[in-house]
Amino acid sequence: MSDVTPFAIGAEVNCRDGADSWGRLDRMVVEPLGRTVTHLVVEPHHRRGLGRLVPARLVAPGAVGDDGRITLSCTTDELEAMDNAEETRFLPGTGLEGYDPSATLAWPFFGLAAGGMGTTMGSLGLAGLDNAPQPLVVDRIPSGEVELHRGDPVHAVDGHIGKVRGLAVDPATRQVTHVLLDEGHLWGKKQVAIPVSELQAIGEGRVEVRLTKAEIKDLPAIELATMSPPEV
Repeated sequence: MSDVTPFAIGAEVNCRDGADSWGRLDRMVVEPLGRTVTHLVVEPHHRRGLGRLVPARLVAPGAVGDDGRITLSCTTDELEAMDNAEETRFLPGTGLEGYDPSATLAWPFFGLAAGGMGTTMGSLGLAGLDNAPQPLVVDRIPSGEVELHRGDPVHAVDGHIGKVRGLAVDPATRQVTHVLLDEGHLWGKKQVAIPVSELQAIGEGRVEVRLTKAEIKDLPAIELATMSPPEV
């Protein structure tokens, strides 16, 4: 796999102007028909939910080090100005007297329990808002593309075989060449690379391959840089 770049989900990510890690690779966005990586979702340290949707073209050939760290070709300021990887949508309807539900939106409701320090919207006289819907947080990805998370299940033709560890990508074309898999039980676990030619389907929180469990078990083990990604 010397001619491809392995992306281990959970790897440290920094920018070209910063020596310190900005965050971690949280997930990858793939165009499933062309099997091309289009974006990386980079989650900042200690700020869950503020991930950035980073175009994959910002990872130049050779930008992944021997330790697995990914160096983006943008600056820290440029990264922080990129689109958020998540967005909050508000459901229509508040029940305000005199307003049609379709003409209003409910802001997030953070009322505290009785006796707390805060007040509810209802206690302020805005009748009908006590049961306002909670905001809906969704991942923001281009239409027709799918996300791949570390820990997504991988299924052989005869059943579950392991979990996604990451992807190996051709640095010139950004096409996926292998799915990196944590295979086996905890007492006999190894990391293997499944060729994309054996990929049946990807997306919807799972990966399906055309190989049997025995065929995957016979694939050679690979070594990825040692890191401490979040638990999944």
